[in-house]
Amino acid sequence: MKLLKSTATVGLATILSRILGFVRDMVLARFFGASGQTDAFFLAFKIPNFMRRLFAEGSFSLAFVPVFSEVRASGDKRAMRDLVDHVTGTLAGILLVITAIGVIAAPAVLAIFAPGWLIEERPEFGLSAGMLRITFPYILFISLTALAGGILNSFEKFLVPALTPILLNLSLIFAAVWLSGQFEVPVRALAVGVFIAGVAQLLIQIPALMRLGMLPRPRWGWKHSGVRKILRLMIPTLIGSSVAQVNLLFDSVIATFLVSGSVSWLYYSDRLLEFPLGVFGVALSTVILPNLSRKFARNNPEAFSATLDWALRLALIITLPAAVGLALLARPILVTLFQYDAFSLSDVEMSALSLSAYALGLPAFIAVKVLAPGFYARQDTKTPVKIAIIAMVSNMVMNLVFVGVLLLLAFNGPHTGLALASSMAAYINAGLLYRKLREGGVYVPVPGWLRVFLAVGAASIGMWAGLAWFAGDVSLWASLGAVDRATRLLLVVAGGAAAYGILLLVFGLRRKHLEKGAA
Repeated sequence: MKLLKSTATVGLATILSRILGFVRDMVLARFFGASGQTDAFFLAFKIPNFMRRLFAEGSFSLAFVPVFSEVRASGDKRAMRDLVDHVTGTLAGILLVITAIGVIAAPAVLAIFAPGWLIEERPEFGLSAGMLRITFPYILFISLTALAGGILNSFEKFLVPALTPILLNLSLIFAAVWLSGQFEVPVRALAVGVFIAGVAQLLIQIPALMRLGMLPRPRWGWKHSGVRKILRLMIPTLIGSSVAQVNLLFDSVIATFLVSGSVSWLYYSDRLLEFPLGVFGVALSTVILPNLSRKFARNNPEAFSATLDWALRLALIITLPAAVGLALLARPILVTLFQYDAFSLSDVEMSALSLSAYALGLPAFIAVKVLAPGFYARQDTKTPVKIAIIAMVSNMVMNLVFVGVLLLLAFNGPHTGLALASSMAAYINAGLLYRKLREGGVYVPVPGWLRVFLAVGAASIGMWAGLAWFAGDVSLWASLGAVDRATRLLLVVAGGAAAYGILLLVFGLRRKHLEKGAA
């Protein structure tokens, strides 16, 4: 059960971070609401945040960890340090250039992601471009933080990297509450908060690296064999590892053509989706990648397949009820967390529409995070790229179709089509990844899946019925005070989780149906 314990460690640390993330978003909603100014900040933050997931948590980590694990398996510590030194120097050098270009050319970069604001000459464009100059260096700091996290994860030191995002939440809360009053346009303080967080997240990794004797001494190493291997693996994974993020960012591009507030509504619903995705999906992906990489390096295909099977079963058991609960409780959750001061009931309704659509895709979003490491651990980056291209093109087409149809129908909330398209594209991505692993014989399901499917499906239906009965109308939630809302929500969620767990046992699911492959 070592993998399960590691996943739980990362998951618990991430839960703490996500709780603070909710506090952060509650503060932002209370102070700034959903407006053109918040749209401007969220896009100025989303661009470097998107690049973080693409370069740092996405392609870089997925390329670095297998190569570093391979060197570590040889037992040559000098080779490990040499690789870390040259990777750090090369990565920092490249990112310094990218950051400088991003800061200087911020309006041009923003024009790519917010053409609607530029064409319509909306004030959000100038405000967002100014904030982007402050937030763009975040990609430099957080990418180096991801390098440090990759080293620590390879040594099965998961706690510090998992706790690091807490600093971003604390920094933004500080900026909103204490710094915003110092700015003529208060929302600009949030951009400064992002910059401060990037520096803090990098610095907190240093003591853990020093304890391992792996603190980098940066050296430029473009021709270093390990660096070149990572770069070769990294280039295709720029697309393959982060298709969901590309899809979410494309949502924002189209949202800039829609009514003011659309970017913010998508942001708040995406943040709620990120809770189960981050707590469980990222935790599981973080834990299994180095594990799969070691099993591949030791030429143990049976153990490799069993690990994938365990991860997929655990993903199904957790994500299906999470998706049901998130869709059903979208309005109560949004009212409880955000509906104060500047955030109106109308904002709740608009955000709930996109949250429900995102929730439909939660099982697929997490399945991708489980299945993709099955390719990256074997240093196969071409297959996920081909599949990701198909998924991205499908998402773009569905974005235009779904939004277009909703606009023709005069639907109050056409941004919902963007969330729905992202969910459908995630299922295409996950389905094709699964098929390729099966066709190549890399993944062979362990017997017992039918029992798992039936138990999880039946328990989720039972939980849905109970939640629908006890949730109540949104007007009831809106009439309550903050403490009463939070208490009621906790009771409903805890009751639903307890009912789901009991129903799993009633329908015959036992620990033995999950354990194989978790060693």
